[in-house]
Amino acid sequence: MIERAFAGNRFDLVVVGGGASGVGVALDAASRGYSVCLVEQADFGKGTSSRSTKLVHGGVRYLQQGDVKLVTEALRERGVLRDNAPHLVRDLELIIPSYAFWEKPFYGIGLKLYDWLAGRRGFGGSRLLGAAEVRAKVPGVRSDGLLGGVLYHDGQFDDARLLVSLALTAADYGAVLVNHCRCEGVTKDADGRVDGIKVRDLETGREAGIGARAVINATGVFTDAVRRLDTPESPALVAPSQGVHLVLDAHFLAGQTALLVPRTPDGRVLFAIPWHGRTVVGTTDTALEAPTLEPRATEDEVSFILETAAGYLARAPRREDVRAVFAGIRPLVQAAGAESTAALSRDHTLLVSSSGMITLTGGKWTTYRNMAEDCVNRAAEVAGLASRTCVTQRLPVHGAMKAADLADPRSVYGSDRGRLEDLQRAEPRLAGPVHPGLTASGVEVAWAVDVEMARTVEDVLARRTRALLLDADAAVAAAPAVARIMAERLGRDQNWARDQVADFRRMARAYQYRPEAA
Repeated sequence: MIERAFAGNRFDLVVVGGGASGVGVALDAASRGYSVCLVEQADFGKGTSSRSTKLVHGGVRYLQQGDVKLVTEALRERGVLRDNAPHLVRDLELIIPSYAFWEKPFYGIGLKLYDWLAGRRGFGGSRLLGAAEVRAKVPGVRSDGLLGGVLYHDGQFDDARLLVSLALTAADYGAVLVNHCRCEGVTKDADGRVDGIKVRDLETGREAGIGARAVINATGVFTDAVRRLDTPESPALVAPSQGVHLVLDAHFLAGQTALLVPRTPDGRVLFAIPWHGRTVVGTTDTALEAPTLEPRATEDEVSFILETAAGYLARAPRREDVRAVFAGIRPLVQAAGAESTAALSRDHTLLVSSSGMITLTGGKWTTYRNMAEDCVNRAAEVAGLASRTCVTQRLPVHGAMKAADLADPRSVYGSDRGRLEDLQRAEPRLAGPVHPGLTASGVEVAWAVDVEMARTVEDVLARRTRALLLDADAAVAAAPAVARIMAERLGRDQNWARDQVADFRRMARAYQYRPEAA
């Protein structure tokens, strides 16, 4: 990939940013037959796209806000995602518990509208439940004062695994995608039109220019920094907002049904969701002055989640119960008069600068495909490319197959699972887990390097496997074993492995919640 990117060819489109938006654009463009190159300064999904609430959803809260257009679009795209990536997207039952007499009818009516907007792509109808039914589905719910609840359906996914699969799909269609390669500038022709980017390979320091008929900025929370490479005086477009999640043991829910707290003091909703044998609880909405590549949860955010969850769970989670904490930053588009980031739209924004740079920002994971379609349509006009129809609405994602058991950790590999197991038979020494507390095995580390473009220990433990998010301490303990396997595959020495472990341990501190430090 790096040699193809640096070969001096001119691409139809160059995409800056390897999150859901950027990879979605690369896939859309490549599947239409356009030549496309994508560069990402860190790893695919390093930022926001690997730190979501793990839901493919229409957005019940957006329905409360009256944004019917966004909800309808997201519900449609939710169905498309399940069809195209059945190994990664599954139906999830969620319950809004009722502790006041008015809650069941109020939320019940709203969720019937949610069902209706989903139409034939619905995941299942909502219904009212009695208190005993709620307790049966969610044994971990607080039963004191429980009057019942409303059950509805949405989708659940593994965000980073879907992103890796989308990148592999784009590569299957001929896209060039390079991680750990930073855009450091844009180039312009004699007429002042953007005609490429300047990049640096962060592994080697090698620099190059990559030419393009059009350049797309899909860098999420770093949108404004890239816009200013083109137009230094560009005003701020993005209002960054931090969302934090805590990861607890499975017994806090003790079932496969999620809980939704419909309104929290900061105007958001709070989810408690079963995911990969854990319970994920979140999120928050905290305005930030500036984005960072590795955001950290604040003590106030952790306290807010624990205190809110304690009102709805039979066993109140404590600080010492936290297996991991992760923070992500939403690239919300600024709006005049908005009182808080919670009030800002989650719809996407598409802009073209006077010099022709295209910026795609905002939006949400569920609508990535529709965002990409809009962007490539506009980019083709800007670049003067022949018009070609988008085909991603019915385009299977790499590995797509109906999984027999989505609870099986290897179901995320879909149809690649057989090849993974062939590798394990060929190299049986890789069969064991990298740590007793993790499901990730040595063969998955090797596969991540050989097939999935993983270049660092963090790439493997944070995104190719989800070890860092599921048990941060176990992931740190596993880092030396992972580094050894990677060094063998990549032809690196012991010094590289040692440095990788040290880098990962420093980064992982943000995920290791230490109650004694609170």
